[in-house]
Amino acid sequence: MAMTMTQKILAAHAGLDRVSAGQLIEAELDLALANDITAPVAINEMEKTGGCVKFQDKIALVMDHFTPNKDIKAACQVKKTREFAKAQGINYFFDVGHMGIEHALLPEQGLVGAGDCVIGADSHTCTYGALGAFSTGVGSTDLAAAMITGKAWFKVPAALRFDLKGSLPPFVTGKDLILHLIGMIGVDGALYKSMEFSGVGVSSLSMDDRFTVCNMAIEAGAKNGIFPVDDQTLAYLKNRFVRTPKIYEADADAKYERTISVDLSSLKPTVAFPHLPENTRTDWEMIPIHQVVIGSCTNGRISDLRQAAEILRGRKVSDHVRCIVIPATQEIYLQAVSEGLVADMIRAGAVVSTPTCGPCLGGHMGILADGERCVSTTNRNFVGRMGHITSEIYLASPYVAAASAVAGRLALPEEVM
Repeated sequence: MAMTMTQKILAAHAGLDRVSAGQLIEAELDLALANDITAPVAINEMEKTGGCVKFQDKIALVMDHFTPNKDIKAACQVKKTREFAKAQGINYFFDVGHMGIEHALLPEQGLVGAGDCVIGADSHTCTYGALGAFSTGVGSTDLAAAMITGKAWFKVPAALRFDLKGSLPPFVTGKDLILHLIGMIGVDGALYKSMEFSGVGVSSLSMDDRFTVCNMAIEAGAKNGIFPVDDQTLAYLKNRFVRTPKIYEADADAKYERTISVDLSSLKPTVAFPHLPENTRTDWEMIPIHQVVIGSCTNGRISDLRQAAEILRGRKVSDHVRCIVIPATQEIYLQAVSEGLVADMIRAGAVVSTPTCGPCLGGHMGILADGERCVSTTNRNFVGRMGHITSEIYLASPYVAAASAVAGRLALPEEVM
């Protein structure tokens, strides 16, 4: 029976010759991860059972959401996780000074890669599909069970195929691609399905573009997003990935519920208006804004900072806008410093933060007041996501976010350059 790429990875990790959509399986995991919000919940559940971690080298705990600690409760959450990691002998614990936003940090550290089966107690764990891995978010109780057993239960997903052609035009990025797709199929258009990307256009997308696309697969309701492994993928993993890459390819006659063709060259800068990622537009009237956030697990990588700096360099952030830039990891931060990107942003009037999820989930480092509007490179624009319930979030690429910071309103790059 023919299988998709996702199905092949799941079959291999379940020790089966083949699997089919809807089948329930138990699969061995290569990595299970959690953060300072979700890990304490899992730890509490483990303590109830008296269980212990089975594989110390298959767990990653990343303190990224409310760190550096924003208040006493956040500090206690991190303390609990820190003490657990030490007591259980967990190899991969990342705290202030060594941490980063988890879904940028773990690929950078080589902890996830091609052919892996990964779960995380965070919905954007689907990011690692960019590397040809099956990765998906789970609840904290599922994570607790995984830490004890090294395994997880899955229902094998059906799949949607996205056939990519051409290449992206100037000032159009992977963020615009995934917003375009979510706008096309809706926030439940891929519900519990695998979003599988293929076609000649894949090679034109950078690894950072692919990370962004897979990161937001969950915003279409998908179980996971996944790209084929090509020379770009292997180059990224070389001298980085701690295991040996395993390459799985979909069968030529694999069954997909739907195939959608996308001409990348036809895409335009796309913005998701409040209050859903599917509410996408490529044109708009003048909309004044109060804040811009450039960063997150979606768009805090070095290429994102380069794009933002290209717009901000030699220009000034509007007097009425707060522009907050958050490199996703320490390594990215250092690279941005060495390239002069941080200096460009600060001279423009932006502030540059230590790596943190911060404002993305309304945590800290940029909470919105009543009636305020924010253009953000993050992944969700739900009601109250970044602060007051009457605030508004407009999801966009780093190019559009930076241009909006300069213009003081939602703007395209060519409007300020």
